[in-house]
Amino acid sequence: MNKIKSKKNVMVDMSATIIHHGHIRLLKKAAKYGKVIVALTKDRDIIKYKKLNPEIKFIYRKEILLSIKYVNKVVSSSWIITENFLKKHDIDYLIHGSDNVNPIIKEKLKLFPRTKNISSNIIRNKAKKNLSKKN
Repeated sequence: MNKIKSKKNVMVDMSATIIHHGHIRLLKKAAKYGKVIVALTKDRDIIKYKKLNPEIKFIYRKEILLSIKYVNKVVSSSWIITENFLKKHDIDYLIHGSDNVNPIIKEKLKLFPRTKNISSNIIRNKAKKNLSKKN
């Protein structure tokens, strides 16, 4: 007997090096589509592709994300999400900001505009400026 899946599985991929309200808003939107599984980028891929050492290590980023009410599960992921990765985790949709670079077919992809004036880089740069003013 086949079980009918009552709720869709949706994936949001992110690095979440510095969690901010843009992340929360995306997760909240994703939760409207189904059970949210976060594909959290591994530390080594952040170092390789973003050219920075994450302020918060993977294990702690995962802990933070699991404490957010919109998140049901967190899985380790590479920088790029593939169709095979979605299949492996039984994902119906990949939800991403408008800066998506993942090679996913349109039918499985839901894009949302990024939250204006916020990103981990903006926060990181403000922190650098604040620290340099103290010296």
